[in-house]
Amino acid sequence: MTEGSTKQASIGTLKPGNYVVIEGFACKVVDTQTSRPGKHGHAKVRLTGVGLIDDKKRVVVLPGHDNIDVPVIEKKTAQVLSIHGNSANVMDSETYETFDMIIPEELKTECKEGSNILYWVILSDRVMKQIKPD
Repeated sequence: MTEGSTKQASIGTLKPGNYVVIEGFACKVVDTQTSRPGKHGHAKVRLTGVGLIDDKKRVVVLPGHDNIDVPVIEKKTAQVLSIHGNSANVMDSETYETFDMIIPEELKTECKEGSNILYWVILSDRVMKQIKPD
């Protein structure tokens, strides 16, 4: 899988808790509503998602048989090399690539130099998810 990869899924099969790409942003599905098909139409699905990166609510309405992009989320580990304000310079445990990540508010107290973290690669973004216990 390459960075930023997606796959197709039928919008009618998605449930709350699944991930989906809306307007180019990776979102977590929080609500789906299906309308009954009309006399000449198809059933429509109204899907509400919340952005994984920016927490913005996004809504998309598509026919129930349409396909929609679903992000492929890679879960990786890294080690914190240094901390500067609210961002951390980390090194990937497999590729030894170093890069900066923003430290989420809920992890600021636990995040220390030398600690191992779990991060997700979603589309082109990297998101710190948790601090691994030593």
